[in-house]
Formats: sequence, structure tokens, C-alpha cells
Amino acid sequence: MKLCKIQVRNYRLLKQLDLDLEEDLSLVIGKNNTGKTSLLSVLNKFIGTQSSSNNFTYDDFNVEFKSLLFKAVENDGTTWNLEPIKGIELYLYISFDEVDSFANIRPLFFNLNPDNNMVILKFEYTIETEKLMSLIEAFKKYYERIKSSHKYTIPECFENFIKEKHRVYFSVFKKAIHYDKDSQAASNDTFKLFDTASPIDVSKIIAFKYISARRDSENKDNDGTLSGLSARYYEKTKPDEDNPIIQNLEDALVDADASLSDVYQGLFSSVIDKVKKFGGIRENETIVKLISTLSQQPLLKGNTTVIYEAENHQLPESYNGLGYLNLISIIIEIETLLSDFRNDRDASVIPADINLLLIEEPEAHTHPQMQYIFIKNIKELLREGSSGENDKKEICLQTIMTSHSSHIVAACDFDDIKYFHRVTASSVYAKNMKDLEIAYKDEKSPQNNHFKFLKQYLNLNYAEVFFADKAILYEGETERILLPAIMKKIDEEETDKVMLPLLSQNISLIESGAYSQIFDQFLSFVGIKTLIVTDIDAVIQVQTTDKNGKEMTTYNACMVDKGTHTSNGALKHYYKEPLAQHKDTDQLDFFTTRQSKEKILSKRNEKWVLDPKGSLMLVYQTKGTDGYYPRSFEDAFIQINKNFIIDNLEIFESIKKRQQIEDICAYEVVNNITSKASFAMDILLNSEEKSFVNEEEPVKHSFSNWEIPPYIKEGLLWLRSD
Repeated sequence: MKLCKIQVRNYRLLKQLDLDLEEDLSLVIGKNNTGKTSLLSVLNKFIGTQSSSNNFTYDDFNVEFKSLLFKAVENDGTTWNLEPIKGIELYLYISFDEVDSFANIRPLFFNLNPDNNMVILKFEYTIETEKLMSLIEAFKKYYERIKSSHKYTIPECFENFIKEKHRVYFSVFKKAIHYDKDSQAASNDTFKLFDTASPIDVSKIIAFKYISARRDSENKDNDGTLSGLSARYYEKTKPDEDNPIIQNLEDALVDADASLSDVYQGLFSSVIDKVKKFGGIRENETIVKLISTLSQQPLLKGNTTVIYEAENHQLPESYNGLGYLNLISIIIEIETLLSDFRNDRDASVIPADINLLLIEEPEAHTHPQMQYIFIKNIKELLREGSSGENDKKEICLQTIMTSHSSHIVAACDFDDIKYFHRVTASSVYAKNMKDLEIAYKDEKSPQNNHFKFLKQYLNLNYAEVFFADKAILYEGETERILLPAIMKKIDEEETDKVMLPLLSQNISLIESGAYSQIFDQFLSFVGIKTLIVTDIDAVIQVQTTDKNGKEMTTYNACMVDKGTHTSNGALKHYYKEPLAQHKDTDQLDFFTTRQSKEKILSKRNEKWVLDPKGSLMLVYQTKGTDGYYPRSFEDAFIQINKNFIIDNLEIFESIKKRQQIEDICAYEVVNNITSKASFAMDILLNSEEKSFVNEEEPVKHSFSNWEIPPYIKEGLLWLRSD
């Protein structure tokens, strides 16, 4: 039995979230404030520790739903019946097969159709029509009473009223919903309502537990220190009274703390071994031990303290790094919660059909290498705890892990990733990376291996793009070295107090080479504003004959003013649709005549079309004021900065035949560059800083003795804007 899908409606940012779950581990990623914690919260309020009472607040409602509710009150309820959702909803889609026990889910069946292997649990915090009418009348009386003494608008008055009174009118409902196999969705017209008197016991069907990102000891009732966690672990996993470990423990209580410490080591050895496996104990530096402090405390419970032993000195747990404390605490909490799921303390209690564990942001305080190790080992830890090994009960365990660590993403299985992206101020969507693979399979690429390349490339190099607000795709080494300097130069020179500086924005830089077209589906998937910096790569069409006398067409690299076409695959790919409408036989003419707004695109019906308000812009070289049209970045830089190079010619070691530079054009200078990386380094090595006073304030300009190629400046200024 598996929980295969979670749907959330109108909860905070989760206005309409559909999240598919993997059988074992689902990794939910996304930037801050994309609803990852909201997912934990809504699960906890409906099926977790807070489900026993109404813990919803008015601010849990999605902001758009709040507006609809006020509109209904304002119009005496006339618009309410048109709203399909009357509050917060959570759907849990549970699949099963013939080997599963139906004892707990049988009351959820609506028919005995053997082809239907899905049941749905629905949880609501909604308002019924009768309660809405009562709410309207109560608010009218409230407003009449306070309107003369307060200067609030009607919407403000309603907010004040409903924040205090929403529990009077909204109620929690639990339902079994019929699954329509044809539409593969919940059929809300057919349902069974159940409560505490119902034969449906939700806790037997699904158990939910979580490890919060707030792992601290500020709350005395929820001690998050290692010492507190170790005590909880002991309480949950304590063997029966006949176990030799417990007998030894009872005997040692009489003896001394020294004996107790030895017993604790045996008791917690499995956890300590797992900490070692995850890299949580540094070889030859520290040793994690649990010692008894019975001499200071009279009771058994709580008489454990985690210490670190180094060079025969015992140090308190707070002396070790936060990363190690975090890692060890997570492992102990996982072991404790797995014991809860299994009901280790009572052999007669059968575990729930599905056990859902949510781990929030395990990467806190840990360095990248430790994050790699954690994600690589977590599946085995969870498998071991749920498989029934070591005489434990076997359980059906599914885990959701939330993270904004690019290192965890890079090391995880790509198919496990669920991407949360904020599309509006009040809405987030979730996408499966497996869906991206399907999108790439639909492409008509020669080997259909674009997704394989992208998957490996992102994992190895650029997983941080999933957490970026914007992205720059660039071609090669020169841009990689110089783009940060160019961005800094723009921030210092193009002062605009309304615009956030480029280096203050969350921008991911990705080296795509000449293959940015491979990122097509991915750019649509992540949905972030993207700038592609590429070259116009002019070529001339030439008709030749092969050795057999057969005519053939070739394209040779040339200066732009002599070219007829471009060899740049990205330009031809992204501008395919508008280029097809260009009737001129000179393909290059289409690109050389583009204005800035005509380089911006958006994707509609799987096609990139011109759109001044689009999210993708491709920039390439443009004609200079002297009439010269450069072909590449180096060409464009030399054209506008020839004097800068001449002034520093003696130490511009990347250029051959330096004595001839004044007599040849930029295109020919490029052919005399030893390597593009060396050329970029020469630019930085010869850059100067300039300081002056502007509006009575001292101002510093880095890289002041050279200019940015216009096309790159054009693109970065577009990217900087909102």
C-alpha cells in the first residue's frame, strides 16, 4: 500500500498543489518561501500531532480564498455557491494491490470493481452554507457596532472579525472520496463522511511524523539536544524487562556512574555506528559517548549526557560543531520515529498501513561533503528501519525530504526530485523531474539523449539553478571568467536605486557551450527569467562539388558583413518560429536587424515566440557605431576596447603578433589569440579601479579602463529588471 499523491487546496501558498510521491523517498526542493514548510504544516494539522484539535488560523487560508470569502460576505452569500472549494482541503490518494490487507481501508470502498485500486482520504477545513449565512449576519451586527468608533475600512473590519471568529463558522471534516478511474481524479459528488464514531480509523491507515528544521532546545517540552534525544530514543526503543541490557542497567544503578556509562555504550551502539556511517564522527579527532550522570540526578529518566572525548578529555556536546550536532540529532530522531511507527514498545499493536515521515532541511549547518554522504546513505537507513530486520516489525514507510541544498540535489536520484516553484504571490506549483524526461522524449532529437546529458550536467555542475530566481547561460571560458566582473561593473556604473544590483540578485550562471538549445524544456520547467549570451557565428553559404562531381552546400566561417547565415544552433532553435516567417534568403539579415525587444521570447504551445514581456532573451553581437559588426565575444571586446589593449600591449601575452594589432581589424586579432581563457585573464590583470566624487559621495568604479560589449550590457540590464 502506498500514498501516491497529495493534493492541497487553499492552504497558504499552496492554492492548488498536486504532489506525486515516490515509493521510498521524495525530495521536495525549491527556493525559500515556496511552500515546503506549508506542506509539513498542513499534513500535521490534518493527520499529525495537531489533528486532535482545530489548530487552524485565519492566516492559513490562501490570500485569494480570503478575497473570495469577503466577496461572498459583501454580496450576502449570492456568489458563494459558485465557488467549488469552500476552504482548505487535503486529499491523500492511496493505491493498493491484492497482497495488501484491506482491514482498515475496506470502509473506504465505494464498489468492488477489481480494476479500481485507489482510495482517497479527504480532509477539509470548510464552511457550510448555513454557517456562512450566520457569519454574514454576525459580521453585519459587528460592523454596525464599531463603524462609528473605528476608522477601519469594511475589508479591514472583516479581517479583524474573522481572525477571532473563524473557528465558530469553519469546521474540520473527514471524508472518503470516490476515485473516478476514467478521469483519474477525486469525484467529490460521491463521498462518505466519518468522525470519531465512524468505523474508519485514519490513524490505522496512515501515520504521519516529522523532523522539523527547527532542531533546538528552546522548548523544554521538546528537548532537541542530543542528550534529550538520547533519552527519548531510550524510552521508545527500551527492550523488555528480560533483556540482558536492561538487567545490567538495573544492576549498574546500584554500583556507579562508571558502570552505567559502559551499559549506555551498548544501548546506543547501533545509533553511534550509523552516525559513523554518515560521517558524523571524525576519525582521530572526537569520539561520541553517552555517560551516566546518576550521581547528580536521582531518577533514571534523563540520566544520560552526550559528551565528546578528545585526548582523554571529556567535553560537553555544545563544544562540537553545529553540523555534527545536527547530523547526529537527525539520525537519533529518525531511529526514534521509526520505533514509534513500528510500535516497538507494544508487540500487540499493529503499525499503520502507511507510515509517512517528513524530514525538513537536513542540511542545516553541514558542509557540502557531509550533505553528499547524508543523501547517499539515508535510503539505506530508512530501508533498514522499515524492512523488519533485527526482529523488528516490518512497516510500509514513505519519506518526504525538503531541502534547498544544491549539494543534496546533485547527489540524489534525479527521479526522486519534486520541484516547488512560486508562480504568483499566492500560488505554488509542484513538478516531477520525471515529467521533464517525458517532455524531452517528445522531442525529435537525433539520438533523443538530451535529457540524459542534462541530467548528468545539472547533477555534476549546476544543481543550484533549482534555487535561483534568474539564470544566465553562456558559451565558454571567456564569459565564465569575465561575467562576474561585467556584472559588478554594471552595478557600479548603472546606478538605479529602483533596480536591485545584479550581484545582489539570486542569479545562477551556467556554462552551456554552443548547446543552450538542449536546455529548452528545462527552462520551461523551472520557469525562471533567463538570459542566453551567445555568438552570431556568421557563415557564408558556398556551393561546391565533391570528388564525384555532386553539388553540395557548405558553410564557412567569415566576417559578419560577408555572411549569409549563422551556424549558431541556439539562435536557429529558439528563433525557429519567427525565422520561418522571414522571407529574405539572407538568414543572417534576420538576426542583424533585431532590436532589443525583438530578442525576447516566451513559450506558448511548446513553441518559442516573440514577446516583449517574455522570460527568455538571447543576446549576440551588434553593429558598432563605427559600422563594424563583430562575430564573437572576443571580436566585440576588441572592437570597443582596442585602445585599452594597445595601451597594455606589452603585458597582453595572450595576443600573438602584437606589433601588428594597430593595422588589423578585430576579427583578425581574434585569430591571433593563444587561448580564450588567457585573453580573459589578461583583461582582468590589466583592469584599473577609478575613484571619484559623485553627488558629494565617494564612488569607486572597478574595471574602469575598458567598456562592456553592448550586446552583453543590453542583456544584463534586461535581466536586472523585474
